[in-house]
Amino acid sequence: MTRKKKIEIRFQDEARIGRKNGLVRQWARHGTRPMQPADQRHESAYLFGAIRPVRGVGAALALPFADTDAMQRHLDEISRHVARGAHAVLLHDRAGWHTTGNLVWPRNITPILLPSRSPELNPVEQVWQYLRANYLSNRVFETYDGIINAACDAWRKLLAQPQQITSIGTRTWPRTGQPRGPSV
Repeated sequence: MTRKKKIEIRFQDEARIGRKNGLVRQWARHGTRPMQPADQRHESAYLFGAIRPVRGVGAALALPFADTDAMQRHLDEISRHVARGAHAVLLHDRAGWHTTGNLVWPRNITPILLPSRSPELNPVEQVWQYLRANYLSNRVFETYDGIINAACDAWRKLLAQPQQITSIGTRTWPRTGQPRGPSV
């Protein structure tokens, strides 16, 4: 008798975080224009993130570049978070560093490429919107380390709210044909 492995559905993406952060809406008294900080410098880092919505967990790395080496490091990090005896299915976009033959995929992860130009299928896109709206916008970072620290701090705050990850990341389409129990 063969033992069935539990399958973990995960989503992955990366976002550029830096000095050119967007401005977000904020409450202000009628007739006033609140000041919002803006930075003219261009330094940035990349936050590589992956979530498992069913459990409300994730794994991330803040790195200086988005390239094959960074993606390899992130895959290794995701692999460390896959439950013992389980296998992860990682859905992600078709960025060049995701599709290169130079990646060594961990044995406990199988990649699935999402269709081109379909960010709406990847809930990590909404994770980036959430992090920017709640923790990263309307700020000026004094140093590169400040950018890294803010990205890591924002991710840690997200991980402290597993229900938020589940709320943002749950999609019905990846579960079609999957058991409804805790193994997904």
